[in-house]
Amino acid sequence: MTRTAFIAIVGKPNVGKSSLLNRLLGQKIAIVSSKPQTTRTKIMGVLTEGETQLVFTDTPGFHRPHNKLGEKMNEAVGDTVGGVDACLFVTEPKGEMNEQEMQLLQMFKKQKMPVILAINKIDMLKDKEELLSRIVYLTSLFDFYAVVPVSALRGDNADELKTELDRLAVESPHFFPDDTLTDQPERVLAAEIIREKILRLMDKEIPHGIAVAVEKMNERVDKDILDVDATIYCEKESHKGMVIGKNGAMLKKISTYARQDLENFFQIKVNLHCWVKVKVDWRNREGLIHNFGLD
Repeated sequence: MTRTAFIAIVGKPNVGKSSLLNRLLGQKIAIVSSKPQTTRTKIMGVLTEGETQLVFTDTPGFHRPHNKLGEKMNEAVGDTVGGVDACLFVTEPKGEMNEQEMQLLQMFKKQKMPVILAINKIDMLKDKEELLSRIVYLTSLFDFYAVVPVSALRGDNADELKTELDRLAVESPHFFPDDTLTDQPERVLAAEIIREKILRLMDKEIPHGIAVAVEKMNERVDKDILDVDATIYCEKESHKGMVIGKNGAMLKKISTYARQDLENFFQIKVNLHCWVKVKVDWRNREGLIHNFGLD
């Protein structure tokens, strides 16, 4: 008897949703960084173990939007919550729930769906008593299906979380071949890997004004080499210069780190070429948001 569950991973920005998805899958498909709003679109990850298939959707962080792209990201969260069997609500072990998190709890109540609470980053807690008081506080706000403290970074309680998620699966055919890992096209994965390096290497507002499009991705017929051509789009001319860097140093560093990750993921030698162009204020332009596949 095969079983399936569709599960949305939701929470505010920078709580470790993508890291947790990668941990559950045992392989990296979603980019991660220390900056909020790293994830811009819905990313589907598929975990099939035996007869059970769990289909996860990693959503952008639910936040107060400041531009049209932010509005699109929040819409993606709402659309996802309305179309799954259950939610995995990820939060941190400290601090009050913010306005956006309380809105998510209201969404859950309206949908009347089972929600598993994952309290992430428990590796940061020195006093475990804090965790107990955190659980008491959060469970007073919502009747969770299960509560699992985890560390996506170290893998603490990842198996326990997987067990609780398995309990949500119901008798059903598998919707994806058992060897499927994600629904993301290879070009999108490659573009996200490049964008991750920019997020990690660059400071302040520049990374969030960046989009990456892979224009060409072909494996050579005569050699085991994957040729990848990518364009990095900035919002300002001044940002273009910073992304390129003095004598091209920053762009070279971005390309080198991205190539290494691409080779690890695709298991083939990669020949990567990156160019930098300017698209002024693209995060507020519907057409460009669409062209970059972010709607």
